[in-house]
Amino acid sequence: MTKAKIKFDPKTKVFYLANDSISYIFSVEEGNLLCHLYFGDKIRDYHNELRYPRLDRAFSPNLPGEPHKTHRDFSKDVLPQEYSGNQTGDFRTPAIVIEAPNGALATDFRYVTYRIIDGKPDLEHLPHSYVKKSDEAKTLIVTLSDEVLHADLELTYTIYADRPVITRNVKIINHGNDTLSIKKIASMQMDIPLENIQAISLPGAHMRERQIQRQTLPQGVTEFNGRRGTSSHHMNPFIALVRPETTENTGAAVGFQLVYSGNHQFTLDKDFVGQTRILAGINENNFEWQLKPNRSFQTPEVIMVYSSHGLNGMSQAYHSLLRERVARGKFQYAPRPIVLNNWEATYFNFDAHKIQQILDAAQPLGIEMFVLDDGWFGKRDSDDRSLGDWHEYDQKFKDSHGLKGLAEQVHQMGLKFGLWFEPEMISTDSDLYRQHPEYVLHIPGRQMSPSRDQYVLDFSCPEVVDNIFTQMCAVLDQVPIDYIKWDMNRNLTEVYSTVLGPKQQGEVGHRYVLGVYDLADRLTKRYPNILFEGCSGGGGRFDAGILYYFPQSWTSDNTDPVERIGIQYGTTLAYPPSSITAHVSASPNHQNHRLTSLQMRGAVAMSGVLGYELNVNDLSPKEKAIIKQQIQFYKAHRQLLQYGTFYRLASPFKHNESAWEFVSPDKSEFILFVFRILASAQPMISITKAAGLQADANYQEADTGQIFGGDELMHVGLYNLPDQLGDFRAHVKYFKRV
Repeated sequence: MTKAKIKFDPKTKVFYLANDSISYIFSVEEGNLLCHLYFGDKIRDYHNELRYPRLDRAFSPNLPGEPHKTHRDFSKDVLPQEYSGNQTGDFRTPAIVIEAPNGALATDFRYVTYRIIDGKPDLEHLPHSYVKKSDEAKTLIVTLSDEVLHADLELTYTIYADRPVITRNVKIINHGNDTLSIKKIASMQMDIPLENIQAISLPGAHMRERQIQRQTLPQGVTEFNGRRGTSSHHMNPFIALVRPETTENTGAAVGFQLVYSGNHQFTLDKDFVGQTRILAGINENNFEWQLKPNRSFQTPEVIMVYSSHGLNGMSQAYHSLLRERVARGKFQYAPRPIVLNNWEATYFNFDAHKIQQILDAAQPLGIEMFVLDDGWFGKRDSDDRSLGDWHEYDQKFKDSHGLKGLAEQVHQMGLKFGLWFEPEMISTDSDLYRQHPEYVLHIPGRQMSPSRDQYVLDFSCPEVVDNIFTQMCAVLDQVPIDYIKWDMNRNLTEVYSTVLGPKQQGEVGHRYVLGVYDLADRLTKRYPNILFEGCSGGGGRFDAGILYYFPQSWTSDNTDPVERIGIQYGTTLAYPPSSITAHVSASPNHQNHRLTSLQMRGAVAMSGVLGYELNVNDLSPKEKAIIKQQIQFYKAHRQLLQYGTFYRLASPFKHNESAWEFVSPDKSEFILFVFRILASAQPMISITKAAGLQADANYQEADTGQIFGGDELMHVGLYNLPDQLGDFRAHVKYFKRV
């Protein structure tokens, strides 16, 4: 293992963080302001050549002081800072805004001291990346102070030894005698010099998650945020900054990923001299935190990745870190089971007999787990009742000796058993609501806004979290469960808690997220042998915060393979394939009624954690044979498909044909996937070139027996889809080194 290095030069007042691939440099400038200098490819040393130029910028205020001590050529307004204040001479977007007891909103934090420690400290009550040994990373903690507010900031930087990764977070401590009202507090800031920068983000919608958007930054403010209470379908908490020439495999890319599942905010502020400020953290909209004396507030973590090998290099660094040092528990690297979910087969209309018919048809195909979805609890025959009543619906299991009997029956067939929960939700037609109407997020005197005929529990209240924990444990202690699908099917409205005072209502959104994390942490620790899968109407809460507790998430409610290609392609920009659950569903597709082949659906689904979501009793013998063959192929190559090095080769957002690839760590084998959306009577000729192979090795394609050189596959490539007939086609090719 290489070593991470952090040093401080007391003469130049420069902090230098480095490992074998990256360097991060900033300094203590005039007025004890932190000045950002560099983040990129490793440099051996720094000789203080980037001291910020002294220029008189008209209308840019100077540092306060006696007239003969001030300098018109130095201003916060243009200094590339590491963490900026508010209303004290910098007119760009601030990193922190605090309302003092007198109503003032000014903040001015200046450098005081630093300390360097081995390893990486944990964040209390928040998900975060971690280390298993102290020599995996080094951490720098820089203390800033605002003497007027009597508050300190601790800026924490961790650099990993063997990864192109730096993590950032901020803690504020109130040392004064008055309560401070935090209006905004970013987890990180980085100001970079004049460059032609493009931003890549992952916007979308329900059933159209994580579409790749790339745009050139104009002067002014560009913002990517989520305001729906969760990280949301509509804007993922991730951005990347690239140059125009950056591609999947070449050029520089810097990623910023917030380890957080609530309202988030990424702000890019390009100033009048061409510099760009990057801020990331909790969304300031509707946020306000009352920080009492001698208390602290901890921000979520931002994971920063630098790649000089294009977007694939950045993504692979994220994939590795999220799998190895964010995800936890026994399923972190375990082979993920192939599930059959009954939702699209039965919806609410099932009983023990109907489930048994599904099981009898599924077992011979090689399915490894049966998951019972919505409808097993309370009196749940429709989506407008019983959420919050987590006890079994007796009528549905009278022929199987209860839910426990069904689970045991599934196990006797050699399958594992999973169950669906939606812990954060409540129906007004439920025993829980009738007993505790105050448990709902609501504003007294104002009507609640329904969404899908359900409402949101006040998870900012520990009593509510305890209630749901107790109910779930009563089921999990009695029924042998191997898997839980944790769903969350609406956004937050009326974000108000009756257990908090009027001045604390700006805390509810963040406290809600902390409540979700608390329940997830308690359940995963109490039931370490249960595989938890995240879900939020599909991909509405697909983020690194959830990945800390649940190693995989349902990627989208949209199971159409054509649209799934784009959804999964975009998702891999920041998240590993082992976290992407993908199911084969019926055709015509339930969402858009598109007709696609079983072969196409299988190829897309096996590019993540493979599962099935259809009624196997409706399949023909030929279709069952195809599924059996798909499952056999997936099981044979599961390790490669779930944990291999993933390369995006051709984008579905740019081309009619798209491609990706899984390569084993030792480069001894790889699987190539090529997809075509629409056929043409006069088709264009296209070629796919592999990536990441051993150039001087030979590889044999399994189906044809043909042998190709690694250099040939990477530089010459292969013709795409020689059979040009038909829309929605997929080819899957397995190669092994010979």
